[in-house]
Parts: sequence; structure tokens; C-alpha cells
Amino acid sequence: MSAEAPARTYFDLIVVGAGINGAGIARDAALRGLSVLLLDKGDIGSGTTSWSTRLIHGGLRYLEHGEIGLVRESLRERERLLHIAPHLVRPLPLLIPIYRGDKRGPLLIRAGMVAYDTLSFDKSLPRHRVLGRAGACAPAPGLAEAGLRGAALYHDAQVEYAERLALENALDARVHRADVRTYHEVEQILSAGGKVAGVSGRDLLTGARFRAEAPFVINVAGPWVDEVLRGTRETATQPLIGGTKGSHIVVDPFPGAPLDALYVEARRDARPFFIVPWNDAYLIGTTDIRYQGDLDWVSAEEWEIDFLLQETNRVIPEAGLAREHVRYSYAGVRPLPYQPESAEGSVTRRHIVLDHAERGGPRGLLSIVGGKLTTYRELAEQAVDLVYTLAELPMVPSRTATTLLPGGLTPSLWPAFRAEVLREVPVPARSAEHLLRVYGARAPELLATATTPALRSVIDPYTGAIAAEVPWAVEQEGARTLADIIARRTMAGLGPDVGIGADAAAARIARQTLGWDAARAESEVVVYREWVRRYRPRVLAPATTGSGAS
Repeated sequence: MSAEAPARTYFDLIVVGAGINGAGIARDAALRGLSVLLLDKGDIGSGTTSWSTRLIHGGLRYLEHGEIGLVRESLRERERLLHIAPHLVRPLPLLIPIYRGDKRGPLLIRAGMVAYDTLSFDKSLPRHRVLGRAGACAPAPGLAEAGLRGAALYHDAQVEYAERLALENALDARVHRADVRTYHEVEQILSAGGKVAGVSGRDLLTGARFRAEAPFVINVAGPWVDEVLRGTRETATQPLIGGTKGSHIVVDPFPGAPLDALYVEARRDARPFFIVPWNDAYLIGTTDIRYQGDLDWVSAEEWEIDFLLQETNRVIPEAGLAREHVRYSYAGVRPLPYQPESAEGSVTRRHIVLDHAERGGPRGLLSIVGGKLTTYRELAEQAVDLVYTLAELPMVPSRTATTLLPGGLTPSLWPAFRAEVLREVPVPARSAEHLLRVYGARAPELLATATTPALRSVIDPYTGAIAAEVPWAVEQEGARTLADIIARRTMAGLGPDVGIGADAAAARIARQTLGWDAARAESEVVVYREWVRRYRPRVLAPATTGSGAS
């Protein structure tokens, strides 16, 4: 996570890809005592992890496809994340309205709810409730009443800042002596005598070459898995990844906006989509379409934005959402298995830990295909278990199911801790709430570095982010660029103006505290604003268009 050359060049394990799955694997392996190198050609969590619907859920829809085991695994992992990261993962009520003509009628929904509760027998969240018309409108008074038959209310969980979940896994891996290197692109997977020998590549920010050796390499690059494999001598008969694109829009609170999240069947294609209270706004999505474009620049298409607006207005008629109400959009590619003949929604969401030796590749090379935000920890445990098995080492049990993440605190202690922080901190209440949401139990440590009024000053009025977070992001959390600071450390980049304004303020703070010169500060702002244009932010829309998403 720094630009310095690695202190070590030999490791037990190299992990390529620092999204939620790669960061989880690095943490699991490091906690077991393995020496680990975690590499990514971007920042921690800057790919698919940043583009999800930000739910920690059991996969209610997977029941339709008979993936009972995946649902059970997801529900078990949801419960674990609620305990090891209560500052980032919180319970979320969801309402499923049922209308005449829906593909999924009352009997099917009720059966799904019963199965969901049965499979989550060890949960701490409330059981589902079936509601009549009047009951359905209580948490969602703006629901269209024509054809409304009732609703089901159940609970899952939300990870407001999925980027922080990935980051805390990487930080904990680093605490346990893993090397974490961002903006390090792997250009070649090295092998000799039929065995993996390591990787080589370059630092994209400095141009410096690097080489690292290890008997095991796990390719967990998400949608980029096949690109990483091009740097091996293995010839694949077909791609491993056949990802589909999902797009979301972010809007301000609107007339008729639900108090709880809505899980709604789209009229256009019967695919469920979400309308979720999130980050003081509403997150609406997602689509599910085949994608073969540029993986490094994925953007929501015009028709996707229109589709999400139209479906929301259908379910909540008084919303009246139009293009000018879209603050920004975002899109990403799910790293699903290559199944060209399957309908997008039916492609399995199960993960696969592929041993390339079984298909004629070098021994010690593994690839991860698929995987969900919810089940990253279980995936990591399985992958590291396989490394131990293949290495013929005595198995060291995984510790991640019960070990708190760095900002975590035992859930029963969290309310008192939060109240004390809000009572004692020398910053505005909005800033204190922000620090707790982003840093959890580490918020007092960060505040201890805010030793001057300037460092306690607010740099983003939307989130309440303070100046001290800028040097903290670089010195404590491995940020290397302004985009890292804004989009994946302070989380100001997820505000309604995608961090525009906060970016310039953070660059000024970096000049004062990190030694950036004027040229670098200006360049970092330019690069960040160009990067964020893929989100079609309203704040950067040309004034002449009058469009909220162009």
C-alpha cells in the first residue's frame, strides 16, 4: 500500500487482486501465519467491490434456482459479518410488495420467506412477517396501491461502505505482516518445472519493475481473471469469466420514498431490483446484462438509467423521478463463471476455487471464479485451506469467523462506545457520526491526530469529513492517490457531489501535511475528476444540457 520496494521478495503466497475476495484471502492467510504478498493494479476495493448494491444478504432470489447451499452459506456469513464488523455491516429491513400480475405471487413469496427463515435458524435478526395492503403501506406510504395485494417484510444487512470492508481486511492482513502493494500490475505469472514460481510486473505510479517469488499464486482479480492468466503459458480453451454488468443510480430522498428498503419485481423483465436508503440518499439498482467492453471503464448506459427511473416511478408514483434528479450512477461487472448459453439472472453466484494443475497448468496456481460480497470470508477460508492441502502442511484453522476487523467492536459494547465518542469528540456532530460510520472503533485514534484547529476543520460539508483524515489515509491506510483518499478512505466520493469540492480541499491539506507540491496537488484533482466522470455525476454535467445524467 506504499510506493516503497517490498522488504521481502519471497513469500508463501501471492494474492493477485485486492477486492473484497483478495483482501479476505490475504487476511485469512496472514492470520494463520503465512507470509503473504497482496497485489492490485488499482487500489484496495477499487473494482467490482465498489460497484455492488452494498448488501450483505442471504440471496433470497437464489432459492428460485435451487441454490440452497449457497443461501445457507450466505445467511451464516451474514451473521458473522454483523458480529466482526458492526460499524460497517448493519441490519436492514426489506419490504417485498406483491402486485397482481407479478411473476412471484403471495404463495411463492411466503414459501420463500419460510425457507429463508429456516435456513437462517442461527440468526440474530427478526423473522419475516406477511403484511396486508395496509401493513405494506406503513413502511412505504408512497407505494402504488393499484393492484397491491400485500407484502412481506424481512431482514438482511447492508454494508454502506463496501470499500472500507475490503480495506479493513487488507489493513488487518498488513498488521499480521502481509505486504500490501497497490497500483502493482502483474504482467507475468512465473513458472518453472511445471510449478508456479512467482510473478513479475510494474508499479503503475512510478514505473518501477518488481518481481516476487512464491510457490502459490491465487488469481482473484475478479472480472480481470482472464487478463491475469494471459501472463502464463497456460492456454485456456474458453474464458473463465463471463461477467454481467449491473448499474445503479443514486438520488436524493424523494416524495413517497420508503422508510425501509424495497425489493421489487420489475415489470419490464420480472427481475427483482432494489430501492435502498443509503448514505443519506437512495440507491436504486441493479440491471443484469452481458458485458464485453472495457473492464477499466464501465459506465451505466442511458437506457439503464431510464429503466431504473421508470420502474421506481411505477412502484412509487409520486416520486416523479427524472434525469435531473440523478446525482450520479455507477456500474460494474460481476465476475461470474463463463456460461454463454445461460440467462443472465440464472448464472450461478457460487464461487469456484480452480486449481489450474487439474487442467494442465502449473502446480500452485489457483484462480477464483465468481464470489459474492456476502460470502467473501468463507471463500477466503476455502482458498487458504486448499493452499495448506496442496502444500501438504499441517492445517492451521482459520480465525476470521470470530476475529474482529480493525474498526470492529463487540456488538454489545458498540452503543456505549458510540455514545461516548459523540459526547466527547471536539468536532461537529455530523463529523463525529461520519468518523464512527467510516472508522468504527478506530475513530478516537484518528481524532488523536487532529491536534490543531486546521486538522479538525471540515473539508466536505456533505459527509462531515475532516482534514485529519487526509494524512491518516496516506500514513495509516496506504492511500497513494487523491482518488484513494476521496473515494475509498474518507468516503467523501460517495456523497451527492461525488467528492467534487472535497477533492480540492483534500489536495490543499495534502500540500500542508504530506509535502505535495502545487503541481502534484493540481494534477491529482484533474485525474480524480476525469476518473469520476464514468459515474455521470450531475455536478460535472455541462450546464447547457439540463440533464442530470449526461
